[in-house]
Amino acid sequence: QYHQPESNTDFNIHTLQTTCPWEKNDQLLYINISAKEIDLKKIPPGNFVFLIDVSGSMDMPNRLPLIKEAFQLFVKNLRPQDKVSIVTYGGFVEVWLPSTPGDQKAKILESIESLTAEGDTPGESAIRLAYKVARNNFLPDGNNRIILATDGDFNVGENSEKGLDDLISNQSQTGIYLTCLGVGMGNLKDSKLQVLAKKGNGNYAYLDNSSEAERVLVKELTRTLYAVADDASVS
Repeated sequence: QYHQPESNTDFNIHTLQTTCPWEKNDQLLYINISAKEIDLKKIPPGNFVFLIDVSGSMDMPNRLPLIKEAFQLFVKNLRPQDKVSIVTYGGFVEVWLPSTPGDQKAKILESIESLTAEGDTPGESAIRLAYKVARNNFLPDGNNRIILATDGDFNVGENSEKGLDDLISNQSQTGIYLTCLGVGMGNLKDSKLQVLAKKGNGNYAYLDNSSEAERVLVKELTRTLYAVADDASVS
């Protein structure tokens, strides 16, 4: 159950220790950590950069088409004070859509719909460009976030976990969060995307169908794209 934190705290921690049902000599420790609820009427304006993998490996029904559908669902809930940029990478890297206000939904949706998949996967240079775009449109009191959508392949440029880890760690100090969305089956580099999201002060979600896309980017929007605390960890 959800336990609302005290008014002057960010988290409520509830613990329960019991005997382990299947091993009487062991104990089970249950820890419930609840962050404070976000008032939807007071959500800060968003500076979102969609970083979309449009390489050849994304040319499958459960990859780029699913990502396009997911982002279109997200865009329909944008407010005028929000803004969206799109950076794509596949063969080469480019700013597909400059920063556009949230009330220009038709323009943003059309830009997403026109995406096609081809080419290699220059992930490193794409990540660098996405952070540059996010910095150029930075909102001091807003939610500045890159949303990376990919099947996990980074086959051009820096593609080791450590190299990408270091790149994201350095960029995370700028106040820009990184959310990673993984798609596709079999070829998904799950652990790599989880590492990038963690080092980018963000989160990771795997999308395998339209319902999951709607859950992550619409129904659970505040859990996915808004933070109530920085540098928080449990060990």
